[in-house]
Amino acid sequence: MEAVSSLDPAIAARLKRDQHGLVPAIAQQHDTGEVLMLGWMDDEALRRTLTTGRVTYFSRSRQDYWAKGDTSGHRQWVRTVALDCDGDALLVRVDQEGPACHTGDRSCFDDGPLEAVPGRAGR
Repeated sequence: MEAVSSLDPAIAARLKRDQHGLVPAIAQQHDTGEVLMLGWMDDEALRRTLTTGRVTYFSRSRQDYWAKGDTSGHRQWVRTVALDCDGDALLVRVDQEGPACHTGDRSCFDDGPLEAVPGRAGR
């Protein structure tokens, strides 16, 4: 995966990658706030995302890059990209064409909530 990347060095310096050189990237629908999916990016995937207008991820199983929608047609068009305060996660706000999940669901988080005791502020 050690791809040569021309990611802006100032951005690269802010990234805290895992042991495989990856950072989790959360895709969110830009206008509704709907969380669509979680993917992984290395420096090159982030560079492609920032410079092409299409979201590119790194597939951990295939060890290769994929621009969302290349095979399905369900493209993710970049609106904004933000790095969290720790530098270890990305938030990619997108305009999603069709479903984001490989199952055909709009979101990878459409399987319903897990049972959890609701918390309350001030306790």
